[in-house]
Amino acid sequence: MSFSGKTMFISGASRGIGLAIAKRVAADGANIALVAKTTEPHPKLPGTIYTAAKEIEEAGGQALPIVGDVRDGDSVAAAVAKAVEQFGAIDICVNNASAINLGSIEEVPLKRFDLMNGIQVRGTYAVSRACIPHMKGRENPHILTLSPPIRLESQWLKPTPYMMAKFGMTLCALGIAEEMRDAGIASNTLWPRTMVATAAVQNLLGGDEAMARSRKPEVYADAAYAVLSKPAREYTGQTLLCEDVLVDSGVSDLSVYDCIPGSELGVDLWVDTPNPPGYRT
Repeated sequence: MSFSGKTMFISGASRGIGLAIAKRVAADGANIALVAKTTEPHPKLPGTIYTAAKEIEEAGGQALPIVGDVRDGDSVAAAVAKAVEQFGAIDICVNNASAINLGSIEEVPLKRFDLMNGIQVRGTYAVSRACIPHMKGRENPHILTLSPPIRLESQWLKPTPYMMAKFGMTLCALGIAEEMRDAGIASNTLWPRTMVATAAVQNLLGGDEAMARSRKPEVYADAAYAVLSKPAREYTGQTLLCEDVLVDSGVSDLSVYDCIPGSELGVDLWVDTPNPPGYRT
């Protein structure tokens, strides 16, 4: 399908994965309403909401940059109202905004805990809740939340604060899938098997070495495009991995997404292997 004329509301799309997803859909001629806090350049975080909007329009879409905080319900409601006023309705909601701190329960103070859970859990709930009334009755409405499958094996239950925040996003998405099933609004989660080359990987997870073991953000963008193209009434309530989605969609060589061809890929949290079991290039 084409997303020409469709409207996506996405949180935290100033850079990285969120921006890549927005540009992928914008290439069809979609409308993109993006809400984020970054208005001024940061020395370690490239891009602002305004540079992202420019890239989206250069990709072929219409962009509406909205400065807002997903933790603030009034801010979210106002942002969604602006998007609906500009574009008429919402067809796609993407919960991308996230904060990361990989410290243990002894290392992460309540202020940082509240930040992560406020952005991840409260933000996902607030954005989804505000978008849903404007998605009902649309042709193929999808909510996509960028969070992992819930793994309860002992090695995946830490670090406690970040685990709680990311699993909270997934639980929210799965609950929405069931509550919105009769309305025909799909709700799924999407997560990469490998590390993805983002500012968080560069700054927090190992710098240039970690980036060299990562895949490009396009692996997430192409997988998201495939998920959002599925029939909403049939394809819902799933916790998906990017590479699995791509292989199921007919991609035969995932190495095109590697930042450095032939490198040993770093496996992401809550995932066992970098490629689907049995996958061969």
